[in-house]
Amino acid sequence: MNNIINQYDPKKITVAVLGSHSALDVCSGAKKLGFKTLVIAQKGRDLVYSKYYKTDDKIGCVDNCLILDKFSDLLKPEIQTQLIQQNTIFVPHRSFQVYLNFDYHAIENEFQVPMFGNKFLLKSEERGVNPNQYDILKAANIRFPIQFTDPHDIDRLCLVKVLEKARGFERAFFVVDSYQDFKNQTDKLLKDGSFTEEQLQKSVIEEFVTGVHTNFNYFYSPISKKLELMGTDTRRQTNLEGISRIPISYQTEVLKKMEIKYEEAGHIAVTVLESMLEQVFAMGENFVTACQNLYSPGVVGPFALQSIIVPGPPKKDIIVIDVSPRMPGSPGLFATPYNFYLYGKHLSVGTRVAMEIQSAIQNNCLDQITT
Repeated sequence: MNNIINQYDPKKITVAVLGSHSALDVCSGAKKLGFKTLVIAQKGRDLVYSKYYKTDDKIGCVDNCLILDKFSDLLKPEIQTQLIQQNTIFVPHRSFQVYLNFDYHAIENEFQVPMFGNKFLLKSEERGVNPNQYDILKAANIRFPIQFTDPHDIDRLCLVKVLEKARGFERAFFVVDSYQDFKNQTDKLLKDGSFTEEQLQKSVIEEFVTGVHTNFNYFYSPISKKLELMGTDTRRQTNLEGISRIPISYQTEVLKKMEIKYEEAGHIAVTVLESMLEQVFAMGENFVTACQNLYSPGVVGPFALQSIIVPGPPKKDIIVIDVSPRMPGSPGLFATPYNFYLYGKHLSVGTRVAMEIQSAIQNNCLDQITT
């Protein structure tokens, strides 16, 4: 990989991204700093990039759109050769993993295009690998929900995290409060085809944490060796969002007729009390150190700790419920004040990624930010 990146012309770098998730954020930031931009899209899902945000005179942010029959064609040698010939640095996001069918062996060994960040860390997002995100959190001494390996031990309200059968990347989460409740619901959901027995075996059962859902989005620079807080947000989910707006007196009847869905629909910016920021930074620093020990070279660029702020006693605390070791799916983060406090201007995560690439070019160390 170093041989490939060392042969690049640093004056002709192309920043590429898969056409989904946060592609426009990546392209907008790269374009702002003068890089060529490329979106790799799937046929029938390309108009956002090939038409509506295509660069035209002085507007738009997508210079070129490479349209493939299917996203997984990205692994074809001839496609990779084409990208390498364009001095491409590829920026991964969650959809990249999803549409390559979570084939981490292929991502790590067959995908030869220099990737911004640590591609070996991506798989830690999956709960079935070792070490996974929980191992990292444990090593970082970061609090996460109590887990139950045996459903017979359920003694409180719990959230069962299992993936859908139809779409292996969407969640078919459900809430239980006892083993019998777990058995009744899993029997029904298996019969309905919501998920498979194999998916259920890989599920995580954890205490249902009540509090304020807040995602802490960070950026770690291996060049400056500094951690930054890019912004904070919370997610909007269907149909959970709609059900929560139904008057309580009607919710019981409504829930008899429909299942709660945790499908992501979008994100909104939030802020946190300034008195919590020291703890937020400590969590981020500990996570970076743990990743350096477990997944060399560790974190490169953006990552997020999806958390819930819970009440005391003795004082408010933060419980991390999920980890995103790559580009976040929340382009509105620039609207929060945290990177403004640092830079004196609002920065999107895409812009911060482009700044790191630019810094690596200036310091002749592109190999430090790519794998």
